[in-house]
Amino acid sequence: MGYADQNGHPYVSIGSLLVQRGELPLEKASMQGIKQWGVQNPQKLTELLHQNSRYVFFRLLPDTLSGPLGALGVPLTAGRSLAIDPRVVPQGAPVFLSTTWPNSDKPLNRLMVAQDVGSAIKGGVRADFFWGFGKEAENQAGKMKQNGKMWVLLPRDMTILPSSK
Repeated sequence: MGYADQNGHPYVSIGSLLVQRGELPLEKASMQGIKQWGVQNPQKLTELLHQNSRYVFFRLLPDTLSGPLGALGVPLTAGRSLAIDPRVVPQGAPVFLSTTWPNSDKPLNRLMVAQDVGSAIKGGVRADFFWGFGKEAENQAGKMKQNGKMWVLLPRDMTILPSSK
């Protein structure tokens, strides 16, 4: 399955709503924490989910792809692909990322590629890290909300035109 489109409604973070309502402490507002809250509060889950009216639509992709297709139309690479705001970071650009592993002080410094975009990613030093597939990738992705630094690596004389997105 791959991204096809979305319905145009603004994204509402259910994790942020739970924090604002005092039902989840900020440090627990991860995918894992939200899932646990849902298991413990099944009677409140439907109402919470209805607070985000954005829907994403998917399409079938060939089984032969090595990963999901990013905005550039090429498969994403686990641990090396970023989704960025194309108004600030050019798609396809190499990006050096300096951050830490989720829930850790252990440094995570590596060269990445801006291969995807995300409507919730706004600004220059914002990105989504593609961890890949499987339980470990799901675990890392669910906890990732690290601060960090990004360097976009471009030729010195390159002129960047604003994206139309």
